[in-house]
Amino acid sequence: MKIIKQPSKNQWQQIIQRPVQDLSSLSQKVQAILDDVKLNGDSAVKKYTKQFDCVDITEMKVTRAEIDHADTLLSDDIKKAIEIASSNIYAFHQKQITASEIIETMPGIQCWRKSVAIEKVGLYIPGGTAPLFSTILMLGIPAKIAGCKQIVLCSPPGKNGEMHPAILYAANKVGIADIYKTGGVQAIAAMAYGTETIPQLYKIFGPGNQYVTSAKQLIQQQGIAIDMPAGPSEVCVLADDAANPAYVAADLLAQAEHGADSQVMLVASSSFNIDDCLKQLKKQLELLPRKEIASKALENS
Repeated sequence: MKIIKQPSKNQWQQIIQRPVQDLSSLSQKVQAILDDVKLNGDSAVKKYTKQFDCVDITEMKVTRAEIDHADTLLSDDIKKAIEIASSNIYAFHQKQITASEIIETMPGIQCWRKSVAIEKVGLYIPGGTAPLFSTILMLGIPAKIAGCKQIVLCSPPGKNGEMHPAILYAANKVGIADIYKTGGVQAIAAMAYGTETIPQLYKIFGPGNQYVTSAKQLIQQQGIAIDMPAGPSEVCVLADDAANPAYVAADLLAQAEHGADSQVMLVASSSFNIDDCLKQLKKQLELLPRKEIASKALENS
């Protein structure tokens, strides 16, 4: 990380500048994939799955047997964590349901507000080295509570052609049965336009890398609803003498490992031990499975 002590105010804007990316060339590449999937459906989706994920997929839809088998592949600790998170998320969103209150503004004139679920929604769940199964709970549970009639989940398969068992377990916990082995731009395109296998949906939710984010922004311009552009990930931690350097380092690394384009920032008072925090960063970084990604992010942090 870059260390800047007592920066003057005219340096602040430069310090917090994010890494700049060339989005024009990215959009052109993404648009070409969107157009191909729109025109050629399943064959295009499978072609890009082979090209980008290095795996041949014959059947994209996950079977009931695969979902049941995932239960046997996870540790009890992971299952327990998913159960606790699921319960907490459900409790929070359940309270957001409110009964319609009819208000008579004038004699004979009644007004009310009514919430109506989006009928068909798509959830994009990143996979690969960091399967975000927690995102399934955060998106799928509110969709179920809201009353969405069809919930489709897309996530990239691993090199073995299978989806990560934690993703399947979490999806099953939520009650999502329409799960497809495809990720990246081709998954966004499939949910936006529909293919022979994957249905067309009314709104697409979920985070992803810069390609997925670009795809969502492009389909939004075509009138297909999305939640919001996500990422790159960033965090700012403010630390004083009461902050634990080990905890601060863990918070910084938790965000840095999201991607090489992530950015983390520590604003520390003079009473905080920066040297201890840097030692913890180095120590904890060595233990991360995504060490290489986090290291690249720290170079810009």
